[in-house]
Amino acid sequence: MLSRTAENLYWLARYVERAEYLARTIDATLRVTALPAAYIGKTNEWDSALLTAGVAGSFYQQYEEANEHNVVDYLSFSANNPSSIRNCIEAARLNSRSVRTALTSEMWDTINSAWIELQAVWSKGTSTREDLAKFLRFVQETSLRFDGSAYRTMLRNDAYWFSRMGVHLERADNTARILDVKYHVLLPEEEHVGGPLDFYQWSSILRSVSALTAYHWVYRETLKPWLIADLLILNDTLPRSLASCYGNLVRNLDQIGVAYGRQGPAQRHARGIRNRLEHSNMNDIFQHGVHEFIQEFIADNSRLGEIITKQYLI
Repeated sequence: MLSRTAENLYWLARYVERAEYLARTIDATLRVTALPAAYIGKTNEWDSALLTAGVAGSFYQQYEEANEHNVVDYLSFSANNPSSIRNCIEAARLNSRSVRTALTSEMWDTINSAWIELQAVWSKGTSTREDLAKFLRFVQETSLRFDGSAYRTMLRNDAYWFSRMGVHLERADNTARILDVKYHVLLPEEEHVGGPLDFYQWSSILRSVSALTAYHWVYRETLKPWLIADLLILNDTLPRSLASCYGNLVRNLDQIGVAYGRQGPAQRHARGIRNRLEHSNMNDIFQHGVHEFIQEFIADNSRLGEIITKQYLI
């Protein structure tokens, strides 16, 4: 496969996954802000949304205040934000058109129709929370349709493996970021851990990664931070956990290595991260520091993206 084709497939998957994640982040933030004022107090939930998305610096170059209107506009519709949902779907559509023959008709139809609907219905943004809720559902359903069509219709060859690598690398980064922000930003100093606001914030975090029901199935306990961290970091039965993402990344990289007849630094780096996750436990992670652990993971995950690019995409 040409490196240009592989790159387009890889980034197409990443853009779709990123758009869904931004929609989930906004949805989770709206849930937190819907709490009664007595619970919310002086929280910084919209700042947290920006930090989760990794765009706080560029946001404050254009806006003075992180409120609902400004943050939703920047994360969803801003042409000046390269990672906005609108720009992600547009980039995904451009990448799809470049590799049209490598996609199935179902995958192309999903992205192309999403772009057409985005322009026709959502080009002026949303004016009410009801409209915003419809838009967020549209983005999440687009991602689910694309992911489902890829899984059910693509041949299991290098085109599929490069696409899945993009999904899992982006998903691992997103899960790590949202977990890290909860630990260090969301809870006001006057609120205690385990209080009503802390409980509601954790449930919103789990909803944002579609893991609230899974948590209750696995642990059968009330929400506890260390169990939530265990689920999102180490439990490989949860599709969005770091362990699950790296199990899939190693598998996809190995399949490409076998198909091309050569292993390389990307395979070795991914195996190293997966082995660390497999041999970690929450006691060790808490002693080391959850924030430090996640920051190291985000750096390692970003490094893997750079290695994959150097090894296969240029």
